[in-house]
Amino acid sequence: VTATDLDDGINGDVKYSLKTIKGKSSKIFHLRAQTGGITLLHSLDFEEGESYELEVQARDGGGLSDIAKVM
Repeated sequence: VTATDLDDGINGDVKYSLKTIKGKSSKIFHLRAQTGGITLLHSLDFEEGESYELEVQARDGGGLSDIAKVM
């Protein structure tokens, strides 16, 4: 995921975190706080789940934030 903030300095520095993670997703996905990159911790298995849902929060250094749903 990607968020941009045009502010200068720390107010434009965006960090990412998982707001809500449902089901087995917490054991399958990893979110990089600095980049917003989402990676797999292990291979997906359709028999374990046919879909996954994450809520990723982007927060700037000034305390403003927004949430995106990733499915």
